[in-house]
Amino acid sequence: MSVHKSDVKKVTTHQLQNMKERGEKISMLTAYDYSMATILDAAGVDVLLVGDSASNVMAGHETTLPITLDQMIYHASSVVRGVNRAFVVVDMPFGSYQGNSSEALRSAIRIMKESGGHGVKLEGGAEIKESVTRILSAGVPVMGHLGLTPQSIYKFGTYTVRAKEEAEAQKLIEDALLLQELGCFSIVLEKIPSELAKRVAEQLHIPIIGIGAGPHVDGQVLVVHDMLGINKEFKPRFLRRYADLHTIMTDAVQNYVKDVKSQDFPSEKEAY
Repeated sequence: MSVHKSDVKKVTTHQLQNMKERGEKISMLTAYDYSMATILDAAGVDVLLVGDSASNVMAGHETTLPITLDQMIYHASSVVRGVNRAFVVVDMPFGSYQGNSSEALRSAIRIMKESGGHGVKLEGGAEIKESVTRILSAGVPVMGHLGLTPQSIYKFGTYTVRAKEEAEAQKLIEDALLLQELGCFSIVLEKIPSELAKRVAEQLHIPIIGIGAGPHVDGQVLVVHDMLGINKEFKPRFLRRYADLHTIMTDAVQNYVKDVKSQDFPSEKEAY
């Protein structure tokens, strides 16, 4: 019996909160296009993040900084069209919210109206307080992002583990508590010590999603191209590869090229 789109129970911020309260871990993966989104959604992923990592894995840039608001809306709208159940969060790109809360609100509203996404994600703590407040005032769900913040790569100069020193760890905790107080429905913690992530998850009542933050948080997120083994160059400690699609796809394409060259494809059965 087929399941109609209207019959599927969609994931909401309320459900994510309930998942934390009952101890059910939240699964989250990135998605950038319709075809991948349909697969991930049907497989049961709770949250799809339209990440500004599209700048890296889809466009080939060295950092996340070059991707534009228009490009993020394009990717997000493609993902939303492929989703029946998952909650879709859209990264606000670099330059669309820092330092100007009015610009941040305009950017967030464009994302919600033009893509159909369900919420937005911003990097930073106290320094983006006004932007978070303005966006939340419009009824837009906001997910925070602390720890390693890729949009600030040129400030830190490295992708190494963050908040190993007590001063930075204390600021991260204070920023997390602030984001919760402002009204964020969840926070991503990236590449920080496991014990610090545990402290944050225990102190906050909103869901904490980790990437390179250990097992003691409320959920996990990975870049889908990394965990499927499409991208083989990125090999951080926190990454578990669940497939080797790079090899599978390469073999398939090489076989196709061979069959075309040898005139084995198309066969008589594959012709009209």
